[in-house]
Parts: sequence; C-alpha cells; structure tokens
Amino acid sequence: MIESSIKIAHISDLHLAGRNDRRLLQYLDGMLEHFKKVKVDHLIISGDLTDTAEPKDWQILKDRLIAHDLYEWQKVTVIAGNHDLINLEEEMRFYNVLNPLPGIRNRSFSGKVSRFCTMFSELIVSEDASVAGFPFVKILKVDGFSFALVAVNSVWPWHPADNPLGARGCISPSELRVLRIPDVVDVLRESFVVGLCHHAYKVYSTESVIDQAFDWTMELTNRNEYLEVLKLLGARIALHGHFHRFQSYRVDDISFFNGGSFKYSPERYSELIVRCDGSFSQQFLNLA
Repeated sequence: MIESSIKIAHISDLHLAGRNDRRLLQYLDGMLEHFKKVKVDHLIISGDLTDTAEPKDWQILKDRLIAHDLYEWQKVTVIAGNHDLINLEEEMRFYNVLNPLPGIRNRSFSGKVSRFCTMFSELIVSEDASVAGFPFVKILKVDGFSFALVAVNSVWPWHPADNPLGARGCISPSELRVLRIPDVVDVLRESFVVGLCHHAYKVYSTESVIDQAFDWTMELTNRNEYLEVLKLLGARIALHGHFHRFQSYRVDDISFFNGGSFKYSPERYSELIVRCDGSFSQQFLNLA
C-alpha cells in the first residue's frame, strides 16, 4: 500500500532586480521546471521576491509562474518580504525632506500590502479575490488528509528609530487576534498545520555584541506572541526566510525551517514531505 503524502518545496529571498536580471531568471526557470519534474505538490516562496519594492517587479515572478503552469491556488503560495514592501532609500528621503507623520507612512505601507495581495490574489484565496489579505489560511486536501498553511505578514513599516533599516519584523496584533478566534482554531483541528511568515524566529542568538546588534536589525519583535499562536493552532512546522541561511531548529516542539536565499544559492531548496499519519521529513537539496 502506498502511503499518502504531500511534497512541499520551499524557496525564499529571490531578490529579483528587474527583468534584466537574466541570469537569476534563468536559474528560476530551471528550478521551476525541476519542481515539475520531481512532482512537487506545492511550492512555497516566503518573501523578498524582489529587491525593488516595485509592483512591476512582483509581476515578473507572477509571469514566470504562469509560464510554467504553476500559477494556481493549489500549486503555489507566495508571501511578501520587507524588500517587496519597503524601499529604504525612498522612505529615508521622504522622512528627511517632507517629514510625514507616522500615520501617513503607515497608510502608505498598508496600501502597498493591499497591492501585493491584489497582485497575487489568485494564490491567496480560491474564490473571491476582493477578500485577499493577511492573515490567510489555505487548506489543501490530499488523498484523504488535510494540510493547512497559516500565513501572516511579518513586515513592519519603516521607522527612523524602531526600524531604521526596514528589516525588523512585527506581526500585526490584529492578525494574531484573528487566528485566535475559536472558529479558526476548530477548523484547523483535523489538519497538519504549517505556519508561514517572512521573518525568522531565530537569527544568530549568540553572545557576540556584533551578532546581537545584527539580530536587532533583523529580529521578529513579537516572535513569542507568534509562537503562542502557532502552538494554539497545533502547528508542527513553521517556514520562513529573511535571514539568508538554510537552517533548521526547534522551539517548543515546533520545527522551524529557513528557506535560505535563492539569489545566493539558486541551486538549493528545502523539501518537506508530510505524510497522512502526521509524520514528516525535511531535507535541503541541491539540483544535480
């Protein structure tokens, strides 16, 4: 008897620099074809699709997925990273020259998030595109068992004091509140749950002062609140990117897997196999 399972491929941090980034786009084409060849059931891309925070460059990835016949709700999940939503040079220019109020910056940021969700709405919701947004839950039925992705936006708006490099993360308390609603918890009870956000739960976490300073610029500021929600939802796994290192680690019985950076390692990806009995295995693979 063949055991039912779902094969997940996870990549992150593509950092596409526009349509002239031909070398990286060639690598991407090769990777997408590989996923089809090895019969990946679902591809997850955990943010930093681009280096420009420009919607026209988000379109590059969308076009590539369409060209490879992968742009479907049941085949791919995409979330945003800080480089997709924050143009650091632009933010600093606006702050220094025009000094906009924080509320103006936050509204502009929210608009950018909405545009991202509109761009990839077909991958976020299966029916009504107008409701595409964060958080979102995707429940995939595979041969009699249920696999659920719970995605949140961890990108935090730029701030001159709290987020001067635009790389620190914070999940909106309102998103976490939605996921604590009893109906959400109940609907996920029979599923194998995987959490998904861009920012890492753990970066370096060493005693080095230099490493700690780097940690501060990259950290997910409310990671413990996120962890508690994952535990409430019964998540076994959490996927992320942001910190350009392929790594795995465990926190309170939840396995975290970092998808590394496709830009710097375009031949490498994370493969996750989830079986119908609730067991799973993960490995980092290289293209032959």
